Amino acid sequence: MRVLVTGGAGYVGSVSVEALVGAGHEVTVLDDLSTGYAGAVSPAARLEIGSYGDTPAVAALLERYRIEAVLHCAAKSIVGESMIDPAKYFRENVAGGVALLEAMRTTAVLRIVFSSTAATYGMPERTPIVETDPIRPINAYGETKRCVEGAIRWYGHGYGLRSVILRYFNVAGASPAYGEGHNPETHLIPCVLQAAAEGRVVTLFGDDYPTPDGTCVRDYIHVEDLARAHLLALEATDPANTLTGPATGPCEPLICNLGSGTGFSNRQVVSAAEAVVGRPITVKMGPRRVGDPPILVASPQNAHEKLHWNARRGTLEQIIGSAWEWQRSHPSGYPK
Repeated sequence: MRVLVTGGAGYVGSVSVEALVGAGHEVTVLDDLSTGYAGAVSPAARLEIGSYGDTPAVAALLERYRIEAVLHCAAKSIVGESMIDPAKYFRENVAGGVALLEAMRTTAVLRIVFSSTAATYGMPERTPIVETDPIRPINAYGETKRCVEGAIRWYGHGYGLRSVILRYFNVAGASPAYGEGHNPETHLIPCVLQAAAEGRVVTLFGDDYPTPDGTCVRDYIHVEDLARAHLLALEATDPANTLTGPATGPCEPLICNLGSGTGFSNRQVVSAAEAVVGRPITVKMGPRRVGDPPILVASPQNAHEKLHWNARRGTLEQIIGSAWEWQRSHPSGYPK
């Protein structure tokens, strides 16, 4: 399959590209390198530097490389920032996402896998969350993802776009070659490990949530498990696969949560990290962050049944251990 991966120089994108080329697919990466790194792109893939929001340029790229399907990983994704500067998030995620869909429509590339998020659920009514639960984002980031999900759905009805929407829960860990190199880093596990490596204090935001220990509870998924889900989802967009609709005519997205089905509190993450690194990690408590729900835990049953996917590396120790190994072997992250 000839696949375009937007955001393929980023964290999730780089590990997914690694998995795609390992499975024998021809991969083109489109990334503006604003937060990604050229060094994070597999040498077996082709890197094109540019914006997925530039419809004419993306259309030309789709035609030039005879792309058959798109894995759309690129997005602005920091919850706190989205609350401070929502215009940036609607411009990049929503306007950019529709621009990408337009490039696909005009070139008849009608297969997409979309990286969505558990943030679309907002404050869930039950745990674990299933895909039919209400979509009520409580932050601008989640709202932008909800908007793009809606656009994909209607492009399916109007133009026969075949799609899989994957709602990620918390992605962490690393492959031996590719890991998390954000700057600044906002995700808990790499922040905890950086603090451990540098002997710094790590801040946990909020200790008064309605959870067993007062800190947020999240469902963590290993990034290599996520990459494997991307492979399966791309295969499901084949016109011969009824999971994503009939061979011709209106199509409905297949929506799947991706998580382990188990929740871990922020304090539990720190404890697991201490076990991995072999020493105590000093913690201080900060105020709650705006837009953070108390608990987000997935029911991955739909992904099990429809994509035959499961989280093979679902323990905190496995996830944190792989992230720690990557951080120790890449102390300065990716080369500039």
